[in-house]
Amino acid sequence: MNQALNYQAVDDSAPSELQSMIADSVERLFAEQITPQVLARFDAGHGATALWQQVADLGLPGALMPEEAGGSAASWLDVSPVLRAIGYWNAPLALSETMLASLLLSRAGLHVPQGPITLIQTGHLGDLRLTDDGYLNGRAFNVPWARSCRWAAVADAAGQVALVDLCQAPVSVETGSNFAGEERDTLHFTRAPAQAVGSLQVADVEEPVWLFGALMRACMLVGALESSLDKAVVYANERAQFGKAIGKFQAIQQQLAQMAGAIGAARMATQVALRSACEALQAESGSRSSVSFDVAVAKVCAGEAATLATSVAHQVHGAIGFTHEHTLHFTTRRLWSWRDEFGSDAQWAEILGQAAIAAGGAGFWAGLTQRNL
Repeated sequence: MNQALNYQAVDDSAPSELQSMIADSVERLFAEQITPQVLARFDAGHGATALWQQVADLGLPGALMPEEAGGSAASWLDVSPVLRAIGYWNAPLALSETMLASLLLSRAGLHVPQGPITLIQTGHLGDLRLTDDGYLNGRAFNVPWARSCRWAAVADAAGQVALVDLCQAPVSVETGSNFAGEERDTLHFTRAPAQAVGSLQVADVEEPVWLFGALMRACMLVGALESSLDKAVVYANERAQFGKAIGKFQAIQQQLAQMAGAIGAARMATQVALRSACEALQAESGSRSSVSFDVAVAKVCAGEAATLATSVAHQVHGAIGFTHEHTLHFTTRRLWSWRDEFGSDAQWAEILGQAAIAAGGAGFWAGLTQRNL
């Protein structure tokens, strides 16, 4: 069976009905619509407007929003197949960003405009600040899909979420991209007024865009990792050398096994983080949760797996894997890009390490087992 269709929840129980519906819809759509030709056209500078309209028609951008706000009231576990599919099929869309932006805006009691919507967390990647009177000043670097989005959801560490019109005069865009050719722009704000500002409290989450953005990227990395493994296994079974498939050689088998093990660890860590995210959204404001610890672990595992997997996949494919004509680069360029977005594995590992040091010898084991360092 195609690995794209294999999904298990963290406790290996059967997926919910909503989760199954979402998974079936997105897998069928992406499998039909995202072809190598579509990805090549995207690399050549053509957008994916038609594909965006199709995901919008399925209601995916607002899936995490409550029903009273026009969403599907899906949980993080319910929408995880969407995030995974974005990675597996290399979807060139601002879908994950719009899903999270819609969730944060709706929970802050703000109107959610039609997407796509981008995300910004103040205090990271720039000096952007949201003033008490609702104005934005400063710069934000590597903003995903900024030039394709009219709106941005901007969150700060004080629990505020602002809806900002990026087409207004006080906002200018400096274009940029990541390794995969996806838009990662620099935005300059000169006393740009927010359309609306609301208050957001999610358990003990202080930086929701940064934390949940890392969770999204971890899920997308897992999908891309599984795609790279599928490609490597298929090629190893097809490519013959010295009279037999190269997948029969022990050295190749060992590399693929190491790759599969790292992906398995990333997949499980991500599923744990998804469940913690569900619990954090249901918890009372200010209560303690393990979501920060679990997301940090998931991003570390997914980022480290991406580094290993890209190396192994290209070694297995040999020279052909480095050609533009082969499809492997669509996946590996995204792995190289996404592993660093919303915090690299090294940055999240440093956060865990600093927390462990601060806990000291007496508090280390309890903090580790309770996942609240």
